[in-house]
Amino acid sequence: MSTLQKLQWRYATKKFDANTVLSQDKITLLKEAFNLTALSYGLQTLKMVVIEDKAKRENLVPIAYGQRQVADASHLLVLCIQSKIDETDINAHFNTIKSVRNTPDTILEPFKAQLTDTITKMTQIKKDNWATNQAYIALGNLMTVCAFEAIDSCPMEGFVPQKLDEALGLDTLGLKSVLLLPVGYRATDDMFADLKKVRKPLPKTIIDL
Repeated sequence: MSTLQKLQWRYATKKFDANTVLSQDKITLLKEAFNLTALSYGLQTLKMVVIEDKAKRENLVPIAYGQRQVADASHLLVLCIQSKIDETDINAHFNTIKSVRNTPDTILEPFKAQLTDTITKMTQIKKDNWATNQAYIALGNLMTVCAFEAIDSCPMEGFVPQKLDEALGLDTLGLKSVLLLPVGYRATDDMFADLKKVRKPLPKTIIDL
């Protein structure tokens, strides 16, 4: 399929085949794709929790307002932000840059100082909002990769983050869940799979200057 055909094929899967599981190679690919997401400053303050255990996911269905995709998909991806973002993350990031690229401190220090000043001046609310925006970038990247790999997915905001954090122990790990992405393969009787996409015509969404 062409690029556009793959994006046309993709849809927010309403019903997954509960008996079909993604291969480990596919899961590894999604993990790598998440890790390669382009993020602000290159500062990776996100974590992705991958849940395969059916019983554990079944317990999350009520927290997701009864949406069966959480349990019936092959795996559930939970995109999380860090509860705390500070100089520790910045130092670790620049240490990694130095290790991987062998970049001299004379080049790194001005950027490090600037980023430290930016992050330390942020309020907690602004940090959370900024990190959450990064999670949406990762979500979009994962959905596109899924489309190219013929993996079905369903982006979900409809859940109670605090309850999910408690159920998975994410709060004890210093994480806050912000988005869910069940992934797997669509059920053959999902009536939404063959529906035409409803989109505005290009002139309504694109402005050429």
